[in-house]
Amino acid sequence: MLCPTWRTRSIGVVTGYVADVALSDPQRGHPVALFGRAAAKVEQVTYRDTRVAGAVHVGLLVGAVGLLGAGLAGRGRCRPWSIAATATASWISLGGNSLARTGLQMAALLENDDVDAARRLLPSLCGRDPARLDGPGLACAALESVAENTSDAAVAPLLWATAGGAPAVLVYRAINTLDSMIGHRSPRYLRFGWAAARLDDLANYVGARATAALVVLCAPVVGGSSRGAVRAWRRDAARHPSPNAGVVEAAFAGVLGVRLGGPIHYHYELQIRPTLGDGGQPTVVDLRRAVVLSRVVQAAAAALCGMFGYRR
Repeated sequence: MLCPTWRTRSIGVVTGYVADVALSDPQRGHPVALFGRAAAKVEQVTYRDTRVAGAVHVGLLVGAVGLLGAGLAGRGRCRPWSIAATATASWISLGGNSLARTGLQMAALLENDDVDAARRLLPSLCGRDPARLDGPGLACAALESVAENTSDAAVAPLLWATAGGAPAVLVYRAINTLDSMIGHRSPRYLRFGWAAARLDDLANYVGARATAALVVLCAPVVGGSSRGAVRAWRRDAARHPSPNAGVVEAAFAGVLGVRLGGPIHYHYELQIRPTLGDGGQPTVVDLRRAVVLSRVVQAAAAALCGMFGYRR
């Protein structure tokens, strides 16, 4: 057997994953939402239009979460409390079930040609300007979000929880939340959000590539092409502005045989992104296949994390 610490973490991680599947996110008082509100309050004091101020802002908040996580974890390695702490931290840090459910809601709305409702739902998935998107554009945006967040909301948190328990996964979630809040290239956050964006790139580097590898392995579940995923990953991922999102989105595009990328409207700018994958624009059917693939990849990642605590 491996060190009991690894076994304890693995049990806690799998328990947290099962809680996410069974219970989804907490309906009220979600700790991530509370952290976001606290971060917004702190920003009122720390904001300056400089990279240094942004780094101080991120350091204060991430450091506070790290201390909270260390206190939650306690000192015992084999105690039930340690398992419970890792399970709780994993559950509140995971968002894979909510991601899949929202993707399916989007698919149902688009199948019913309810574009207005689909536009209202899109902000739950990504930060694009929904008013500029028609039905096919909404399907494409939703699919890209499902792909990227399979890593950010599921695989990466599982890996961080396995590697470092409650403190590591809570710190990861804090970094990822700050990136979503201030890590974009709007006029206000171009400099202040630089540290959050770069730290998020680092925190997701391994998780994105692990996700893409699992996408390749799980491709047959949705009748997709593992070879196509590898080809798109190797050929197209490096052209994406994000070193991590491009890897996962390219792999999804290759499996599903669709083309992602192109012009993307945010509220603060228009980005012209390179195309990822071959084939046509995604359809609602492709969005549903992407949701299934996301669920399978999440389950595979949880299973691997659970196995990590034991020698074969």
